[in-house]
Amino acid sequence: MRFRWWLLLVLSIIAAAGVGAWRGWLVVPPQWNPWAPLDVKATPNLLTRYKLMRLRDDPQLCAQALSSSGLRVAPQADSPDAKCPLTNALRVQGGEVALSSSFLASCRLAVSFALFEHHVLQPAAQTVYGQAVSRVDHLGSFACRNVYGRENGRRSQHASADALDIAAFRLADGRSISVLKDWPKDNQDAQFLRQIRDGACDIFSVVLSPDYNAAHRNHFHVDVGPWWVCR
Repeated sequence: MRFRWWLLLVLSIIAAAGVGAWRGWLVVPPQWNPWAPLDVKATPNLLTRYKLMRLRDDPQLCAQALSSSGLRVAPQADSPDAKCPLTNALRVQGGEVALSSSFLASCRLAVSFALFEHHVLQPAAQTVYGQAVSRVDHLGSFACRNVYGRENGRRSQHASADALDIAAFRLADGRSISVLKDWPKDNQDAQFLRQIRDGACDIFSVVLSPDYNAAHRNHFHVDVGPWWVCR
């Protein structure tokens, strides 16, 4: 019973602080203000996931977050009458890290990819290899299809440009680290890939690796859909 009262008290304090920050009565650093725009380059904290969730239904707020990302993007025309309609989609063209090709993304996926690049990918590369990743190779993002391409069933997150399949990473010295070739090994490259997978789970809603099933033996599937899975 005492624990419940303490929990209620803590939640009440958090709620009061949130209202105070929202109303402007309480001065809170932006990274700890739940109503402040997400700064992609700021160190993620307990509010990062909440701020990411707020981007889904707020294109203006998402654009603010994206402006701090360093990504080069081009807005795409809406396609409301298409079989798989897209709204507020972007073509991600790259940033500090090059891409094997540009890809279509929802704004939230683009922001999440930028967070992943800054706070997971590059720190892991520096820790394991002492150098940066220069390019990310992917297998695509938008695809108007059901999960696993089945004739029947629910739509894949790829159908709304909310998912990306990442296949490999090229280091500054030219070496390529491949999910297909290097995940099964017991070496530095496999360590790097597992560190990447685990860190991605703190950014994206779903991260599926070769540990999930054979369909993902050659890539990491990452998405910003409504489910939470890390495998």
